[in-house]
Amino acid sequence: MDILFESISIIFFNDIWQAVATSWFVILPLTLYFIFKILWMDFVNESFCGNIEWAILEIIPPNDIEETPQAMEMIYAGMLGSGKGINIIEEFVNGEIRMYYSLELVSDDGQIHFYARTPKNFIQLIEANFHAQYPQVEVKIVSDYVNDIPKIIPNKNWDLYGTDFKLDKPDPYPIKTYKWFEEDVTGKALDPLASIIEGISKIGPSQKFWLQLVITPKDYEEYDTGRDLADELAGRDVKKTRGFFEGFIGDIVEVVVDTFKTLLGSPPEVDSVEKTVEEIPMESRMTPGEINILKAIEEGIGKISFEVKMRMVYAGRREAFNKVVIGSFFGGLKQLSDINTNGFAMDNDSKTFALHLFADQRKKYRQRKILRRYRDRDRNGVTFHLNTEELATLFHLPNMAVVTPSLRKIETKTGSAPANLPIG
Repeated sequence: MDILFESISIIFFNDIWQAVATSWFVILPLTLYFIFKILWMDFVNESFCGNIEWAILEIIPPNDIEETPQAMEMIYAGMLGSGKGINIIEEFVNGEIRMYYSLELVSDDGQIHFYARTPKNFIQLIEANFHAQYPQVEVKIVSDYVNDIPKIIPNKNWDLYGTDFKLDKPDPYPIKTYKWFEEDVTGKALDPLASIIEGISKIGPSQKFWLQLVITPKDYEEYDTGRDLADELAGRDVKKTRGFFEGFIGDIVEVVVDTFKTLLGSPPEVDSVEKTVEEIPMESRMTPGEINILKAIEEGIGKISFEVKMRMVYAGRREAFNKVVIGSFFGGLKQLSDINTNGFAMDNDSKTFALHLFADQRKKYRQRKILRRYRDRDRNGVTFHLNTEELATLFHLPNMAVVTPSLRKIETKTGSAPANLPIG
């Protein structure tokens, strides 16, 4: 038996070595090319991003907002004005990337703030879009609030909890949006952010709660719009696009299989003329719930999409640290989840916990890692796509029904000077 295994191993490894020796000039350049590309793109992308000048804008809502979150949809659509086509030279030589923003909901000792981080050359674009939808809003440049706490946490005085988020299901399945919170009888629109804001406003002194959405606008061809999923749920044929090599190999396999079937006396299958699924009325083959899911998907896939990196951090001095606020936040976030469609879940690979071997050291590493990524507005890790309606539900200026005392609002109205004001 040993002689048999030895003979097989010699033949096996000799064949592998012979194959490598005769085709190294193909394998080696391809391998080195992909390694070089990864290292080079990391270098040029980091260099490009390092030269971007950023600004933190605080967005202070007025007291009398009556608009629904649909106004924020218009703002997000306006952010596409920062996009431009990137050619091969700009992408692979200069390291240019599609510009991105960070939207941040912050509770600072219980005081609620709305922030947006943007490249300085797009400040006017952000201001113009906010003033177009909320004429009384105040947008001003402020210092970065992340510098209010130590750069390294945990330490002897501060503790921290944080996590990245992911979706329960694939992107095309929608979360519950603000349209789900409109009452049928009265037409009153409930604000889905009210519970979240109320919950995180309850933290006391020396505590910080941060929610961050790093968003990157995407063109229609750059993400899965969900059309294939909608066709599959509706029972329509889904035509999968195959690459050149995949199609070539598939055609060869199909010819070989048909040839063997013919030689064995079994002719190739011919599509029978039967009533197709499309000819059966949808109401007869789908439940009302399935029809509602399909409708929600089809309504969402036609909207502009953003790639989103979502994370939260709760930090506080040890004597005041209380994880109850985390449960309150997740309870508010669950309002946007639906078991039949989609919802948010914690990403266990980033959550600040560890078990068993070297648990304390591994937990501290995760805590410092997520704080560093929050400060840098890092986009690495799990991301997902939200369309403008979903994003507007998750981050919008609350309407006048949200009366949380700690929500910072403009107390007095401001407006432009009269057009007929005399000069000099």
